[in-house]
Amino acid sequence: MSDHSTSRRKLLQGLGLAATALLADPVQALSEAEGPLDDALQTLLQNHYQRMSKEEVLQALARIERRALREHGVTLQCRDTPPIPGVTFAFALNLSKCKGGRQCVAACVGENNGNRDGTTENIRVLAMPHGERDLAKGDHYYHPQTTPQPGTWYLPIQCQQCEDPPCVQACPVEATWREADGIVVIDYDWCIGCRYCAVACPYWARRFNWKKPELPSEKITTETHYLGNRPRSAGVMEKCTFCIQRTRKALFPACQEACPTGARIFGNLLDPEGEIRYILENKTIFRLKEELSTQPKFWYFTDV
Repeated sequence: MSDHSTSRRKLLQGLGLAATALLADPVQALSEAEGPLDDALQTLLQNHYQRMSKEEVLQALARIERRALREHGVTLQCRDTPPIPGVTFAFALNLSKCKGGRQCVAACVGENNGNRDGTTENIRVLAMPHGERDLAKGDHYYHPQTTPQPGTWYLPIQCQQCEDPPCVQACPVEATWREADGIVVIDYDWCIGCRYCAVACPYWARRFNWKKPELPSEKITTETHYLGNRPRSAGVMEKCTFCIQRTRKALFPACQEACPTGARIFGNLLDPEGEIRYILENKTIFRLKEELSTQPKFWYFTDV
């Protein structure tokens, strides 16, 4: 059983509200709870994000902000910025320019309030022998300080934001889904930590928080999104969200801004004048494991 499930059980056991009163009149019981206990109970009992009213969403955002202040001593803003109409986000990555420095990984962890112990990096970079295409032969643990190495090419992999995502099909509680702008998201408060999505994902793009993430207060990114980079708990899955807290405000993802070689191209797939459309229409492109028909919104290309 996950730590998340265990913490929920302990919460219910130590509520300080009589279980009989909660069952008999849950509205009254909730109204009598106060402070952190009230927030924890409300979070436990809140509805799925997609089924919340606007008022319920605002209450959930406020609870997230109060929790961050209690646990980390920081004032953050948690929003639920919706998809931009007429936008489907997509990525293209120039393998000729990637040098394997992993600046994208560090930027992703920092921007998205990732665990600082290195266990929940949403981008992995494989060092591949020249001419090799078998991903199983890639080195996940090379030293980025020594790159680029002769006879090696580098393959960054993250969530491919599939049109037909196997992870969504595998989730037994519908805690993950694909948004209108193409981003596959997770409701962390609805996730039960079963990890079925991680098994289903053919791109190794899901991460599980085995323990409460290490998140130094002075390094917390305070502009957050309910479905994105808000501080997470133990026992839940997480993944790349194309920096939803940034891209839905017309900013680039952190990984693209950090790339020193300009290997990463991000944009709106529906914009016929956009750079990513130019690449798709004029370069030799490929997608990982296309035979699976997951229809990723992440393409790779080279200058050759």
